[in-house]
Amino acid sequence: MSFFNTLGRSMTRAQRPKRTPTPTSATFPPAEALPSPVVTTPRTPPPSKPLYLCSPFVEAALVKGNFKTIVMLPKYVDIMEWVAVNIFDFYNNLNEFYGVIAECCTQQNCRTMSAGPTLDYTWINQDRKNVHLPAPTYIDYVMTWLQNLLDDENCFPTKSGQQFPQSFPSTVKHIYRQLLRVFAHIYHAHYTHILHLRSEPHFNSLFAHFLAFGREYELLEIKDVKGSSSAPVGIGQLWERWKEMGILEG
Repeated sequence: MSFFNTLGRSMTRAQRPKRTPTPTSATFPPAEALPSPVVTTPRTPPPSKPLYLCSPFVEAALVKGNFKTIVMLPKYVDIMEWVAVNIFDFYNNLNEFYGVIAECCTQQNCRTMSAGPTLDYTWINQDRKNVHLPAPTYIDYVMTWLQNLLDDENCFPTKSGQQFPQSFPSTVKHIYRQLLRVFAHIYHAHYTHILHLRSEPHFNSLFAHFLAFGREYELLEIKDVKGSSSAPVGIGQLWERWKEMGILEG
């Protein structure tokens, strides 16, 4: 179901190697037969695979099967209400996870809002300029901004008779992009802390639910999940792995 194709209709509804032998002198050729020395550049070892892509962590989950079954719009529920309540739940659950690992996410440890070996997110300041912020500052900005939106009755109405604003679809897409960045940073920089807490099944399930919901209602852009070839998002590989496993749909 397309979230945006149903907007007009929803606004009018009720709200809610083996080792070689050790060489000896007999194994070497005569000195005159030796080739001239060649200077070679040391080869850079390939980067190690992130833990969240390794077994058994990538399979850890509380929910078995495809997440599409839990993101479908329930019967008789207004789509705007369904999107709003899920945004609220994703925010609260992610905020609780971040609160647990926040003491590890410091301005000294996380000088940028990193989400991959070559990717740092930037914040747009009041002068409309992209600035690099320490991850805890960036995340604090995101969570404060989102809490203010959720408390705004004009954006997320909670009273009977109030309508969702015309700007609601674009607002929730922006919210989704920012929450995705928080997920991406935690996976990239703090997944070991999640493992130490033995919370990887819970965190993986929350993120898979978030991805499935975002794709079902067109709140999530694949380019935001995967990034670019020069600056890929680490969780983009997780997205592909979970599709191969049948957890997510394409």
